[in-house]
Order: sequence, then structure tokens, then C-alpha cells
Amino acid sequence: MRKLTALATALVVMTLGTGGKLDKLESYERDHYQALEVWFKDNKEKKAYLKLKTPAERDQWLKDMGYWDRFYKYDEYDQKAILSREPKVGWTQDMVYMAWGPPYTKVKSTKRTAQESMILKYRLEVTKDGEHMIWEPGSKETYKAVRRYQTDLYLDDRKVVEIVQKEEWEQ
Repeated sequence: MRKLTALATALVVMTLGTGGKLDKLESYERDHYQALEVWFKDNKEKKAYLKLKTPAERDQWLKDMGYWDRFYKYDEYDQKAILSREPKVGWTQDMVYMAWGPPYTKVKSTKRTAQESMILKYRLEVTKDGEHMIWEPGSKETYKAVRRYQTDLYLDDRKVVEIVQKEEWEQ
């Protein structure tokens, strides 16, 4: 579950079946793990990564699997932006996925002039203590939500060109 603070997003990602294994990672490893886990094919890959004993082994695994460059192709400024979990106009689709994961819905848009246009629709919820969270189907946190809203990211040629927040979830 990704949790977001009211003004800026926080870096809390809980992963099924990993328990305290994330705790053994160096801070830079937690950063790239949290950004790159969206690309892992399944929980087997997550477990395989977390089973490795040293940072060097884990870094090499990411390189061998082709994940390393998905995050490290960006400069330090963009990496920090991804980890802030607050998408901005100008971000690439990959940056959005690393920050928020896959959208609730992805819709092709034919009303725009770009070669490829789409809208990434994210459902978010706010808990009693003010945490903003990306909604996930079947989440145990949903019952605690005091507010639900939607954020639509408009992408032209895989770059965010507009961000629209809606007060309610669309059906």
C-alpha cells in the first residue's frame, strides 16, 4: 500500500510476504526497490531479490534482470522527485508508475493532438489521521477512509501534460 501525506507523499510501501526483509536493505536500496518493484513480474522476483545477502548481489540482480536502468537512467534530481511520490507535469509515464504504481484505469484519449494520448486514473483515499493513500482493490485500509478522490494524469506521448484532481471517484 502506498501512503501519501497531505501535502507531499511519503515513502511507505508495505510488500506482501517480505516482513522485515526491507529493513536489512541500505537506504539507497530501499529507495530503488520501492521505485522498481512496480516492474517486478511477480512475488517470486521480489522474494528472489530480498533473499540476496549483500548490496552488491542485489544491485547486480537488478542489472541482470534489466531493472537497474529504469530508475538510474534519471539524474539525482528526478530520482528524488520519483521518491517524493508527487507526480508533476513533465514526468514520463515510467516515473509516474515508479511513484504511484499502475493506475486504477488507463484510457486512450482521442480528443488530443499528440500521436499517443492517454489518461491514467488513480483512486486515492484519506484516512482519519490524514494519510493519503493510493487505493488498491481488496485493501484492508479502505474501511478507514474518510474521503475518496481521484487524480487523472493526462499524458501526451508518454509525458504528463496535465493533472486534474476530482472530488469523487468516477464509475
